[in-house]
Amino acid sequence: MPEIREIIREGKGKKIYATDDPDLAIVYFKDEAMAFHGLKRGRIVGKGEVNNQVCEHLFSLLAENGIESHFIERIDARHSLIRRCEMLPFCVKIRNRVAGQLATRTGLTVGLKLDQPVVEYVLRDVDMDYDPMINHTHIYAMKAATPEEMDQIDRICLKVNEILTAYLKEINIELIDFKLSFGRWHGKILVADEITPDTARFWDSSTHEPLDKDRFRRDMDNVAEAYQEVLHRMMGVG
Repeated sequence: MPEIREIIREGKGKKIYATDDPDLAIVYFKDEAMAFHGLKRGRIVGKGEVNNQVCEHLFSLLAENGIESHFIERIDARHSLIRRCEMLPFCVKIRNRVAGQLATRTGLTVGLKLDQPVVEYVLRDVDMDYDPMINHTHIYAMKAATPEEMDQIDRICLKVNEILTAYLKEINIELIDFKLSFGRWHGKILVADEITPDTARFWDSSTHEPLDKDRFRRDMDNVAEAYQEVLHRMMGVG
């Protein structure tokens, strides 16, 4: 196992550490929670452990279906070994139903099922009180990705949506929307960062109750229990 070194960066829910291997890093998942660009902060007990296991499960599922990611293996309850990518400065949001900012921007009814997924691009890690939306031409102007890379990213996003939607349906969870980040690793585009209840909206298919960070955003009860429920269903528990 590589030796852990200095911290590279820290985000809302994770810390990333360098290792003695320049190609590898170690991610640590935190219990701290943040919403509304830092205006709301708190702690969800056990969230880090849940998110680490959910990432292991979903990234392994994607690998089985031909989608490469930065994930290598889970080390322990809160740490995972990952490929150290050059992160692209934007992320992609894939939306299957209207929720969150999409409802605010368009006036569409929350919960409306979309005829086809809405794909949006927003800048990552910006010090603003909103997610700045961008398009392909902005990305090319920033020289953040090439047209060939964007074609690949768009295909990967829609494929991941298909894989996760089908899988989650089997465990009575509907994938409302989610965020994907990407990085370059030895010239390859890889899915990176995380896919967890922090970065996706998971609704119970029967009740439409949120099983994700929206419970924290909206001051709902049983936040930690909702995260645990997602993991239990994935693990076939209960």
